[in-house]
Amino acid sequence: MSIPAARLENAWRRLSALPGGRWLFGRILGLMVPYSGSVRPSVRALEPGRAVISIRERRRLRNHLNSIHAIALANLGELASGLAMTLALPSGVRGIPVGIRVDYHKKARGTITALGRASPPASVPTDLEASATAELVDESGEVVAEVRVTWKLGPEEE
Repeated sequence: MSIPAARLENAWRRLSALPGGRWLFGRILGLMVPYSGSVRPSVRALEPGRAVISIRERRRLRNHLNSIHAIALANLGELASGLAMTLALPSGVRGIPVGIRVDYHKKARGTITALGRASPPASVPTDLEASATAELVDESGEVVAEVRVTWKLGPEEE
């Protein structure tokens, strides 16, 4: 696991159990990743290979159809899948997203929760591609969007 990923995981472990700790973690995450912080993510669960993150509908995220904007949903899906991947990377491996595909299924309203998943290979001796996914559901459990992010993985440079 890279140093930033280890710090992120340690911060989550320390803060998530404290009153207001999840809120504080979300604010720290927003400072670390300002664009993703613009949707005000609320991290519900975080572990290697899995991240659960929610956003609440608010005026700033709405489109002309009075639902959550498509790019806000893509942002949420990329963040959830990216955290899942980042924390799951083996030691000595670095990664960067190189592609994203978003499938929208219905208008997103209310609180939307993304379940990010990633299972990178245990060993990455040379550059390769891997994917991480996120399923976004509304409060009734209906899937509103699915996100698939392609990552380029490789050994960390010494």
